[in-house]
Amino acid sequence: MPTLAIVGAGPGMGLAIARTFGTRGFDVALLARTPQKLDDLVAQLGQEGITAAAFPADVLDRPSLTTALDAARARFGPIDVLEYSPAPHSPVPGFTMAAPSEVTVDNLQPQIEYTFYGAVTAARAVLPAMRAAGAGTLLFTTGGGSIDPVPMFGNVNAAGGALRNWVLNLHNELAGSGVLAAHVAISTWIGEGGPEGIPSATPEQIAPLYWDLHERRDQAEIVFNG
Repeated sequence: MPTLAIVGAGPGMGLAIARTFGTRGFDVALLARTPQKLDDLVAQLGQEGITAAAFPADVLDRPSLTTALDAARARFGPIDVLEYSPAPHSPVPGFTMAAPSEVTVDNLQPQIEYTFYGAVTAARAVLPAMRAAGAGTLLFTTGGGSIDPVPMFGNVNAAGGALRNWVLNLHNELAGSGVLAAHVAISTWIGEGGPEGIPSATPEQIAPLYWDLHERRDQAEIVFNG
């Protein structure tokens, strides 16, 4: 069976993407910082008939991320689809938001480590095998600010913009190789309880876009606006 690896798996988008691929015959490797959260997701997916397994890793600890993806490959076989979308739902040391004029190396570096360097590390762990096989999909998620930046997220958007630039460039490099690299920008509030006047969508409404990218194989980017 093909395998999907989700880096940054959680009960929102991660679970919805796991279901989207799992119901189409994929085994699912779930990577995130918190083992208990991962175990809960594995159990929930198992009750729905989806084979999943947990591989704890911290994207800020690059060796642990590589080790976890290696373990996923040992458990399930080659990674056919990698999806990278970590989002800090609990405090991360050094994480603050800063307007563009308030950005410093100190408050930007953690965002770059988390959003960009983690993505590069994950890709490097699976891309050589994909290239050798002539098949594979790399999907990377950011907020809409990576395209249309918002002042209050000056450092966050800069890191997302760097990731987006790299993904689009990787897409161009991989053209004709059988491996797809693509970017998903989510420009809506995910779930309930968003600010008034801001469009929102459920994870279940967004997740099918990832399958569409994987299946079509000709698109470098999708922007979800609700």
